[in-house]
Amino acid sequence: MTRRRLVLLFLAAFLLIGSAGQAQAAGYRYWSFWDRDGGKWVYATQGPSMVRPSDGDVQGFRFAVSENSGDAAQPRGTADFASICAKTPAEEGSKRVALVLDFGTAPDAPSGETPPAPRTACAQLSPDATTADALAAVAGPLRYNTNALLCAIAGYPKSGCGEQVSQEQEEQEKQGTTTTPEQKDTSDDGGPSVGLIAGVAVIATLAATGAWQARRRRNATR
Repeated sequence: MTRRRLVLLFLAAFLLIGSAGQAQAAGYRYWSFWDRDGGKWVYATQGPSMVRPSDGDVQGFRFAVSENSGDAAQPRGTADFASICAKTPAEEGSKRVALVLDFGTAPDAPSGETPPAPRTACAQLSPDATTADALAAVAGPLRYNTNALLCAIAGYPKSGCGEQVSQEQEEQEKQGTTTTPEQKDTSDDGGPSVGLIAGVAVIATLAATGAWQARRRRNATR
């Protein structure tokens, strides 16, 4: 076995381990925050407690499982200020902010919970109010964690806050077969599978055998 083939074997082992890690890639279950800009949704760069929307703004929230802001699901439904705030007349000394609240789909819901139907609301607030104030006015109760991360809108979900969700867990929840901690095999600690370890061991054995054969051939020609 040549040195080139040895290198290829080790490269294959490296890629095998890397692909196994990707297969276990996890997302996060959380409320994402969006701004409506020019007829499209833009992922907010600040939290709702830091943003002070202007009169006539439209902001949205979507509950879903996603890996990052790049693949986060956007709010669905009506996102037009005039439609959402049609029944809330303007008042001097206040501002109106339209909110789109999308509680997500059943596959993204925590085990045992059913997402409420998406809805919209128009919050009438003082000029210096934040988006968090708007939520509190029309979509309580809200729940935050100790790091001020928004965990629940209108009481949904009942528990959890930005928890990590593995692909395996997400598939189980979609099928309604979530494994409880008592049922879960304690040998599964998120590391490489037995099959993966065996595969790497085989590659390592082949590499070692090839190296031994190469040395043997060199010694025989001396």
